[in-house]
Amino acid sequence: MTPQAPSLLILGTRGIPAEHGGFETFAERLALFLAGRGWSVGVYCQDEVGEVGERFRSETWCGIELIRVQVASTGPRATLDFDFHCVRHAATRRAVCLVLGYNGAVFLPLLRLAGRKIVTNMDGIEWRRPKWSFPVKAWFWVNEWIAAWSSHRLVADHPVIADHVATRRPRRAITTIPYGGEPVRDAPSAPLAAFGVEPGRYMVSICRIEPDNNILTIVEAFSRRRRGAKLIVLGELRPGNAYHARIRAAASDEVMFPGAIYDAQVVGALRYHAGAYLHGHTVGGTNPSLVEALWAGSPIIAHDNPYNRITAGEAQSYFRDADECDRLMTRILTDAALAERCRQGARLQAQRFDWTDILEAYETMILKVGTAGRERAPALETKPEAGPAVGVPTRSL
Repeated sequence: MTPQAPSLLILGTRGIPAEHGGFETFAERLALFLAGRGWSVGVYCQDEVGEVGERFRSETWCGIELIRVQVASTGPRATLDFDFHCVRHAATRRAVCLVLGYNGAVFLPLLRLAGRKIVTNMDGIEWRRPKWSFPVKAWFWVNEWIAAWSSHRLVADHPVIADHVATRRPRRAITTIPYGGEPVRDAPSAPLAAFGVEPGRYMVSICRIEPDNNILTIVEAFSRRRRGAKLIVLGELRPGNAYHARIRAAASDEVMFPGAIYDAQVVGALRYHAGAYLHGHTVGGTNPSLVEALWAGSPIIAHDNPYNRITAGEAQSYFRDADECDRLMTRILTDAALAERCRQGARLQAQRFDWTDILEAYETMILKVGTAGRERAPALETKPEAGPAVGVPTRSL
């Protein structure tokens, strides 16, 4: 008798092929990797429609089952509807369920009651983000606890996230596996023409423009003096948003706001040829954009916190306020030897985030969860999983 292929269902993203963000990119990579190794893989994909005609519909893409789920709502309500129907459907399938994020964890006990094995990637500490109102923070906080105790295995993508998750569950239930990337050894410079910049004579920031990402601090610091260079801020600035209005008001004429750009070739070229990549994130784990900047060999100026230091390494530069950010920008634009050391350090650090190592670590962990004997309670797990190392700071923070 031919052994049955191991099965995995991926929940918690909008779906693949990836179009939206880091979790979608990861889901696509993991699904393709496992399908290529003989797994049966299904990925839930969200379809927002005016009226539900066919709640569930399956199609095949690159050997992966795309389970399309129709929801007739929008915004946060649509996400919750989607999560609920994904869980309801997954409860009928015999597969390990990999849940990316915990925003809809309130539904996970349904999977436990159905006897499904659950692995949850705990993402960042969403309820700490200052942009959320108290009720929204409370929702995330409660869902974080539900995910922690409904899942058989928790995945943290950063040692600091693992430390936090360990306040909810014993460390024996936690696996640390970072986000991945691929080497960028070259990129065309032609896309730079649309921005009127030359290689090395601009800096770039790529993120959601939120207060906890310090974009205002970065723009204020850059705009304090004439640089003879540009700052390109990729991300959506919304009319009527007070924080976004302050950013525009603080910007000199050397700052550009081209909006959110999703063309991978353009974004890759901007990273690769930048004089520096600016990263102001203060909340989160192993940030995908920061990892991609490392693989591109970008000199990095990042906010000084353990998330960024452990990810980017000690070869890069770190700021705590606008004064320090201003000074570091001046140094990186005027000291070619420093910029080259940062580039070399970035490429060396990037090797800690190799996709192949990371996907193999997920496969090993998911296999172990799927083949483990039925547990009476999550706390009966006894061994932690070892994911790829992400490094530790060489001095105290």
